[in-house]
Amino acid sequence: MTADNATSETRATLDDVLQAAKAVTSRFDNDYYREVDEKEAFPEEFAKAAETAGLHSVMIPEEYGGWGLGVTEASVITEEINRSGGAGAAIHAAMFAMGIVVNHGSEELKKKWLPQITSGDVRLTTFALTEPNAGTDTSKLATTARLDGDEWVLNGQKVFISRAAYTDLMVIMARTSPSPDPKKPGLGISCFLIDIRDVDPARLAMRKIPLMFNHHTYELFIDNLRVPADSLIGEEGIGFKYLFDGLNAERIVIAAECIGDGKWFIERAVKYANDRVLFGKPIGANQAIQHPIANGYAHLEAADAMRWKAAAAYDAGADNAPELANIAKYLAAEASWDLAQTCMQTYGGYGLAREYDIERKFRDNRVFQVAPVSPNMVLNYLSHKVLGMPKSY
Repeated sequence: MTADNATSETRATLDDVLQAAKAVTSRFDNDYYREVDEKEAFPEEFAKAAETAGLHSVMIPEEYGGWGLGVTEASVITEEINRSGGAGAAIHAAMFAMGIVVNHGSEELKKKWLPQITSGDVRLTTFALTEPNAGTDTSKLATTARLDGDEWVLNGQKVFISRAAYTDLMVIMARTSPSPDPKKPGLGISCFLIDIRDVDPARLAMRKIPLMFNHHTYELFIDNLRVPADSLIGEEGIGFKYLFDGLNAERIVIAAECIGDGKWFIERAVKYANDRVLFGKPIGANQAIQHPIANGYAHLEAADAMRWKAAAAYDAGADNAPELANIAKYLAAEASWDLAQTCMQTYGGYGLAREYDIERKFRDNRVFQVAPVSPNMVLNYLSHKVLGMPKSY
């Protein structure tokens, strides 16, 4: 399914977005991404090209220079990036973080930063949430922020923070007070938009975490980091509520990346199955080869349909948007990972060779089984919040 499957009222807009994305992705082939991966480098050339084309600003209102569109259009872009062989992670944080800044930031904050983000003069591609002892359980955040005159003073530690060394602005979640209600442990958490370009490294130290995929992930050590009082996004103490504007958009954007990966795996598995001849016939003539690919295609199409449904609900502000966003991410991650394994198996030993790119995309796709939000937590959410069963955690 592509942008052509959207409603007729929005087809032209989605197709415009898709063509804008293709104009960028067509310039970066698998050779480029393979070289970046082998060097463990950041895809700076691609990121710059995407920013110059304005792909990162699709969810920024037009009055600040953005496209003024929604997560539906953002998902079209990230799908195309992953389908082309790349990784939407290079720019996707600028998309889902916009939900927090645009919906809850003060007018002064938006006027100060959004035009600069849109123009590409300033980069926002990092969202600092996770901590060593507060992964999925966000209410246990230990990073603190206290107001001292006209500055906030932040202290704490963050982990698995992607692209931290390649951003200018960073959205950071920190606790500004204890929760006044034991039944609502998320209260007292606030959200900040912080300029880290001139920060003393002693106040914000970074350690790169070597991982199986090339997402440039860091551990952050925050020591008496002082930031202006107007760095606060929205109201103090209710950042946990704001957080889900970003997380639900993230789930949909990531679902689209999974869809893009799935299409990439299908294209290569089908071509190889048709071209590879053993025992006098293409291996794709064997049901043991063709059925897993066809099964994966069917599951991917179902997940894609849920992606469109979730995106429409989010953009409309529907009450069931969180439910649909979680389902979309869950189904898309499952479908794309099954296809990753199927593609690898179809290629056999060649799938392990770097020159074929299967192992690179295989590694990249595996993260979606872990983050953002694990399959277990999606099922917990659906069981408790949607189906009304007792809470299990």
